[in-house]
Amino acid sequence: MARKKISTTVYITPEQSERLKLLHERTRVPVAEYIRQGIDMVLDHYRGNLPGQLTLDDLGAKK
Repeated sequence: MARKKISTTVYITPEQSERLKLLHERTRVPVAEYIRQGIDMVLDHYRGNLPGQLTLDDLGAKK
């Protein structure tokens, strides 16, 4: 089952828009899906700055 999504507005450059549209035309994956994937990448990269329980991987990275 698809998860509920929240609408938001983001501003991207014309170049980003054109490249996302081209990617969509070639893959038929919605632009919004690529944006969600990009957000997930950023959140994963900065997960150490977010509150929450540490994982064993997080603890190993702090050695």
